[in-house]
Amino acid sequence: MSTTKQPRQITIFDTTLRDGEQSPGCSMNLDEKLEVAQSLADLGVDVIEAGFPITSVGDFEAVREIATTISGTTICGLARCHQRDIDRAWEALKDGDNVRIHVFLATSAIHREFKLKMDKAEIIHRAVEGVTRAKSFCDNIEFSPEDAARTEIDFLCEVVEAAITAGATTVNIPDTVGYATPAHFASVISSLVNRVPNIDQAVISVHCHNDLGLAVANSLAAVENGAGQIECTINGLGERAGNCSLEEVVMALRTREDYYQATTKINTPRLVPASRLVSNITGMLVQRNKAIVGRNAFAHEAGIHQDGMLKERTTYEIMRPEDVGFTQTDLVLGKHSGRAALADRAKALGYHLTDEQLVTFFDDFKALADKKKEIYDGDLAALIEQRKSQVVDQWQLVSYEVQATSGQAPNATLTLARGPKGKTKDVTKSIDTGDGPLDALFRAIEEITGKSVVLRDFRVQSASRGKDAQGESSIEVEYQGKTYRGRGVSTDTVEAGTRAFLNAINHIEIGAAEHNQQQPTV
Repeated sequence: MSTTKQPRQITIFDTTLRDGEQSPGCSMNLDEKLEVAQSLADLGVDVIEAGFPITSVGDFEAVREIATTISGTTICGLARCHQRDIDRAWEALKDGDNVRIHVFLATSAIHREFKLKMDKAEIIHRAVEGVTRAKSFCDNIEFSPEDAARTEIDFLCEVVEAAITAGATTVNIPDTVGYATPAHFASVISSLVNRVPNIDQAVISVHCHNDLGLAVANSLAAVENGAGQIECTINGLGERAGNCSLEEVVMALRTREDYYQATTKINTPRLVPASRLVSNITGMLVQRNKAIVGRNAFAHEAGIHQDGMLKERTTYEIMRPEDVGFTQTDLVLGKHSGRAALADRAKALGYHLTDEQLVTFFDDFKALADKKKEIYDGDLAALIEQRKSQVVDQWQLVSYEVQATSGQAPNATLTLARGPKGKTKDVTKSIDTGDGPLDALFRAIEEITGKSVVLRDFRVQSASRGKDAQGESSIEVEYQGKTYRGRGVSTDTVEAGTRAFLNAINHIEIGAAEHNQQQPTV
């Protein structure tokens, strides 16, 4: 009697909130991190790396809050192999029910010589010391030899063995600079499996960067050769070219389970909602042809493809759109829709709204429904994100008037209000300079608020479809060496841009980007 071999379950370790947030311009505040963490838990992620507690007060608070409020997953905090780092990580994690400390230390020759100025014996001593310190606080310990892909294989085996002996339950093998190729990385993992005597006492993890576009391929090669955990991020966010894309590697394992003999417990219909949420919060747009979650991922334009799809969809489709969270149509609501239907759709899009948030969201929805007949998922997501990004008791847009004629300077009159509801004071400014209507309005905002900024990025895109679609504007500005983002949504794109610029100014006023500070050096 033959038996079918059960596929291995691969642990999905998401580092969107730590490595992903290190992408330039992708920093998140506490509320945004909690929103993403809840989305990751809904997605079924096994481990959430919530942050690097030693780097800032904001990171520490985020890790502590996520550890105590998010359930159903392991919450992890990162630390270097230094006592102060590890103690700070444990301080942030200690009140959580299911936590992990992740310690790391560089091991490659180039890092040993130029960054750490340590020899091999000292590296092993420091690694063992760090793992032992972390193990004194909790049992779930991960150790990463940073730049493992460029570390001499004999020394890498020695470090990994020592870390496991000291108590590491997961050993993560990072391709820190995206240098590896699939065959090379497969060889590294198979060498660890075959040469480290106690390797069976720990899970082998991999953390691949995408500098050569090979992060997913390298991660899958590692799974083929014995890795049991993949570290990844939503939309492949991360430093430089990013990390292994969670949605891509998960769907590769699911679609080709026959080949990899491995699976995950990811709730794949939540992939698109998670992708949209992270994109909206970070302002990092997902390219249209992005695998799995891009708008064109399931689009078929060529006539021969369309003909084949009509006859049998599997001729050109290896996954179903609904398997990753795309719906057949996202036309969902109209002006007569009720609050319960709105709340249900918001939840399906990955948002968890409080009763108070639902009330204000419903008001925004009704106002939009008076302007356009058909409201799509993109419209709802834009409304929610705009409301969440607003800052209370700061500057509010009252009205604007702008006149622009080709060949002449625009004229803009802007009125802002400041102060708590019911006690606002209006301030009006007229400007007759600028390169166009938006530039004039931006200058007027700067004059009124007293904040002069450098505009680093400005984008407007359609939130949904049709001529009456909302314009969704995102802005990135620099003020006194820090970066701030703003969002604005309106069926009038000029108003959307104005609201986005004002939103960025409001974030400056309350110092919402405090956690952008640089990591300390030791």
